[in-house]
Amino acid sequence: MSTVAFLNIGMHGRVNPTLPIVAELVRRGHTVSYHTSAAFGDEIAAAGAKVHLYPGGDLAIPDPPTPAGLVAALAGMAVRVLPSVLSDLRSVRPNLIVHDSACPWGAVAAKELGVPAASTFTTFAFNRQAPSPTAGSWRLLLSPDYVRSRRRLGRGLPLVDLGNIRQPLNLVFTSRAFQIGAGECDESYRFVGPSIGARPAVASFPLTQLQDPLLYASLGTVFSAGPRLLRGFALALAPLAGTVVVATGQTDPAALGDLPANVLAHRRVPQPEILDRAALFVTHGGMNSVNEALYAGVPMLVVPQGADQPLVASRVESLGAGLTLGTGDVGALARRLLDEPGFAQAARTLRTAQREAGGAVRAADELEGYGAAR
Repeated sequence: MSTVAFLNIGMHGRVNPTLPIVAELVRRGHTVSYHTSAAFGDEIAAAGAKVHLYPGGDLAIPDPPTPAGLVAALAGMAVRVLPSVLSDLRSVRPNLIVHDSACPWGAVAAKELGVPAASTFTTFAFNRQAPSPTAGSWRLLLSPDYVRSRRRLGRGLPLVDLGNIRQPLNLVFTSRAFQIGAGECDESYRFVGPSIGARPAVASFPLTQLQDPLLYASLGTVFSAGPRLLRGFALALAPLAGTVVVATGQTDPAALGDLPANVLAHRRVPQPEILDRAALFVTHGGMNSVNEALYAGVPMLVVPQGADQPLVASRVESLGAGLTLGTGDVGALARRLLDEPGFAQAARTLRTAQREAGGAVRAADELEGYGAAR
């Protein structure tokens, strides 16, 4: 058996897909270490990995999280954490390093230690049809702070495109069917599909109260969804539903005011269990949420907020598995998605592709074949 070291940035969308892979590798007898921020330590430990915390706290994500701001933050954090990371890894002595595609310190550490590395892509594999959002951050080369940080990281990394760090093995957490421009991706990209595992129970959520048809709305954890927007979704969906579930995230559910009796508004909800029953998902279009919805075969009304979400929304719409909210009426679009059978059929077709991709088990197979069995 061997030792695998995971290095990641502290974001739910980046960490969550790796946890089932960690659990699968541990189940197979491998030793797994995981470098992360404190907010994710308990979840990672529960998956079976030994947790190593970054010094100095979490990655300071700019608000709003613009590509250039994220690249600058990644470079700065890489310089800050590398000495500690290298010290830990020399003690761990991994056979393989697995890092997020936006984790430059993982790539630098692997090169420094002479250890094989694999990269994980929680959004699309980037190509001409699906361009990397950080590829155009050239104005950073006018920033003395960024130039100093980038110079200290050395060669072997993209000059500015630090959200697209590739390795000889790249795990992409969606299916080839959903990938934009899949034909442009070489054999280093392995489309393993959604990596979905056990989540911490949300004991306070009343699963037994749900009535069909179940409609679900969530705008994720990165962009703030104000009470006015969430209340608007709840009121538009309530006449169409047996139950409407609204995940409010950073917003206090009480701020939505009085809601119809068939609306349940909670900060945290058991998303996989809800999607398994849902007839419709109103989503911001984050890749993990969309992948999970397609894994369950649920059509979507996508309300992109920023980052890669407009691109994801366009892919959902082009494949017939949902609609994008522009200036249209939420209630009217939701009714179309519920009444026109083509949307549900397209979502079910993609469900087959997502499940056949293999998920965490396939990802663990790829890692074993590449470096974890050495």
